[in-house]
Amino acid sequence: MTGYAELAAYFSRWIDTTAQSLLTVFAAFGTRKTVQVIEEKAGSFVLQAERDARSGLPFERVQIVDGKLAGAHPDRIVAMLNGSRAELKLQPARVLFRPLELPRRATEFLVGVVRAQIDRLTPWTANDAAFGWSAPAEAGADRVVVTVAATARAMVQPVVDALIAAGAEAVAVIATPPDAAPITVLEHRAAGSLDLARIRRGLVAVLIVTGLLAGVSLSVAGLAGLKLASEQEDLTRRINERRLAIRAGREGGAPPTPLRALERRKYQNPSSVMVLEALSQILPDHTYVTELRIEGDKLRLIGITRDAPSLIRLIEQSPNFTRATFFAPTTKGPSDPGERFHIEAQIEPVFTVGS
Repeated sequence: MTGYAELAAYFSRWIDTTAQSLLTVFAAFGTRKTVQVIEEKAGSFVLQAERDARSGLPFERVQIVDGKLAGAHPDRIVAMLNGSRAELKLQPARVLFRPLELPRRATEFLVGVVRAQIDRLTPWTANDAAFGWSAPAEAGADRVVVTVAATARAMVQPVVDALIAAGAEAVAVIATPPDAAPITVLEHRAAGSLDLARIRRGLVAVLIVTGLLAGVSLSVAGLAGLKLASEQEDLTRRINERRLAIRAGREGGAPPTPLRALERRKYQNPSSVMVLEALSQILPDHTYVTELRIEGDKLRLIGITRDAPSLIRLIEQSPNFTRATFFAPTTKGPSDPGERFHIEAQIEPVFTVGS
């Protein structure tokens, strides 16, 4: 069960990594611009695009009124946010920062670990909080520490919705701890835009469909192989029957001559030499034949062996004999080195000796 859990965790991590890589590639081909949305203490927000920040162009100050952005230049606000990625930078006072020390191996399951600790570290549940964490830092032997940043989702969601309504394609809510790198606590995308969850679901669906198609292909190939093998066996049987019919029908309608009758007997009855050759190949070394009789298509063997019942199985497995059975009881005398057996079997008309 542990091996299955490890395999499932590895598969999940692989799906997440692949989905993130695809999302990065798709984003690289996009033309989406970034707009900084900086929260001020007075409850207002400053909007500034990256090119405006570099060139020093004027910014826009907005507020949330009735769930919408309101400012002095509505058209410029829409032009800045349309199709952009808005980065909402919260005031540090509105975010709770807590260190979390973990074993090094816990970094493989960091999402689940942090989510399970939100109730203990913050006043909110995992569903009610917008939270994120920093990159793991060394904290001693086999230990790491991450900084968890969290805030109430209900406090930031109205701002996120207003930015999306104003034209932003995606919104990232960012908290900046003192003297540390920024931490993303919430990622929200407009309906219909490509996001990590949708890519992940698509990858899982593709893998499932691929697995089902592979299973169907293997099943079809197996059935086709069985059908071909059956057809080959039927063809071999029909060839053998045809050969027998040709050999048996050489006398035609004329009375059989002694030479023709002898020839037919030659093909219909195996020679003693061929029977002996076949028996020498299938009988084990501990078996000694003291008497051998061939009466038409019937073979009778009398001898001594260590394991008489096993001889029946060996003779039956040979393509040259069928219906092997004991015609007398198996006995063992005081001076015999094994069991004395009496076996008879049917000789097949088409007699073949294995190489």
